Amino acid sequence: MLVSFSVAFYLVSLLFSPVRAVLEVFEVYQPVPTGHGSVGCNEAILLMDHVFGYSYGEPYVGIYEPPNCTFDTVRLNLTVTSNGTQYDRLALMYLGDTEVFRTSTAEPTTNGIIWTYIKDMSQFNVLWKEKQKLIFDLGNIITDVYTGSFNTTLTAYFSYEGNVRTPDIILPISARKSAQNASSDFELPSDNATVLYQIPPTASRAVVSISACGQSEEEFWWSNVLSADEWTFDNTIGELYGYSPFREVQLYIDGVLAGVDWPFPIIFTGGVAPGFWRPIVGIDAFDLRQPEIDITPFLPLLKDNKSHSFEIRVTGLSVADDGTVTFADTVGSYWVVTGTIFLYLDDSMSQTATGQAPEVNAPAPTFAVTRNLVQSRNGTNETLAYSVVAERTLTVKSSEYSWSQNLSYSNYGYLNQQGLSQKNNQQTFGSNTIAQLTGNKTTNEVIFEYPLICNTTYGLEDGLSISAWIRRGLDIESTGGLGVSTYTFTSGSLNLHTEQHGTAYYYEPSDDESSVSYGETFDVFGSNAGGVQYFRNVHAVNGTVVSDTDS
Repeated sequence: MLVSFSVAFYLVSLLFSPVRAVLEVFEVYQPVPTGHGSVGCNEAILLMDHVFGYSYGEPYVGIYEPPNCTFDTVRLNLTVTSNGTQYDRLALMYLGDTEVFRTSTAEPTTNGIIWTYIKDMSQFNVLWKEKQKLIFDLGNIITDVYTGSFNTTLTAYFSYEGNVRTPDIILPISARKSAQNASSDFELPSDNATVLYQIPPTASRAVVSISACGQSEEEFWWSNVLSADEWTFDNTIGELYGYSPFREVQLYIDGVLAGVDWPFPIIFTGGVAPGFWRPIVGIDAFDLRQPEIDITPFLPLLKDNKSHSFEIRVTGLSVADDGTVTFADTVGSYWVVTGTIFLYLDDSMSQTATGQAPEVNAPAPTFAVTRNLVQSRNGTNETLAYSVVAERTLTVKSSEYSWSQNLSYSNYGYLNQQGLSQKNNQQTFGSNTIAQLTGNKTTNEVIFEYPLICNTTYGLEDGLSISAWIRRGLDIESTGGLGVSTYTFTSGSLNLHTEQHGTAYYYEPSDDESSVSYGETFDVFGSNAGGVQYFRNVHAVNGTVVSDTDS
């Protein structure tokens, strides 16, 4: 791998530098306002002060008591310290059975790291106003090699600021295991992520947010191959993961498709090569967005005083020998999934439901798949090129509301050097629109784009080496909508653009005694959440910030 002059300079400087202090790790995002309201509530409550050592299957469990004052705004401060050697870990926070925050950890250093993330949690006000069991699930494992614990403090700040209206009722789509002091996530495809609810007749609007990310075989789903090619390079790199690089997260109501999510390719701090993500972590690594599906067109059907099913599925693709492409109706192991139903009530609405099902127009997506395997003269598999191109439209319409989605996706993958080098170029575009067909005839729209290019080359002599470069981004344009969006993280309009690019190297000797990873990362971020323009441009080399401008 070519190493830039700045990387080389910093590598040499490390040999002569004194003992390094605790490293501040951070995600580049628009700072959340921390001012308090002029009236009402100005309270801070320590929710958790806990060390996650060997904590796999043993979440923190506490009791939350709301402050004795009137509030409409809640902000969380999560601060974590760690030192030693440890993998990145996924963490889920619940109020009762409802997931309210999904985050992940940075990988620590011997001298230690610290990070702080502040999040607006006002969308869950109706839960914060009642006594709750608070569960924070950060599954960590301690061994002689992986020694890093995560020392966490979680503080909530309550204030009254004349905030927007937030949901009146919140219903979890989860395994509902808080009574057993356990995490309530579903793991797909092994679990059945289905719940039953009776929707109150005064519900006037309804939105479902979905929290879903891949782990293990599915962590890098965007680099997976067609299932027929899983063992193409078994003599060099072993099994590749299948079901293609395409994933669709689906929401079904009473067995009818209500909406989908084509997921953002989250990369955690150990992903691809750890040197990319120190001290700048990947986009959204400290706060995984929850895409939203507006199910208001289903309300005339749902408000009939009967129970209705809500189900989340995740699927990849199945490609037949003749090239026919269909949904596989499954994925590898595994996806961590929950959902949340946000209901807004209007007591003036009619108490009688029509029982009328919405008009659903959801044709199967169009897929185009290519595959080309090149062999040497002796029959050795040398290179594999493949591509998946997809488009989908979906519309759900009642007499009063229409929900529509327009999505497009492409992924061009190429493996050479008998599978030791891989490149994926993925693009995801989409727009989601909810339109009121009567009354004020308002329309709210979210447009998004997820570009990703990643190239990795593996070396297997005397251990494992990884040389990698990456360019990725996230773009969101939103007109705003109900409450505080779990996807845009704001209550109004948003224009957000962020991108990261860089190079990294990782080496782990065959004795597994120590490893090293260094890299160079550029991060550019711009956003106007809350009507406030914010811009930041950061450049880090080998764990050190060399330039950082914001405005």
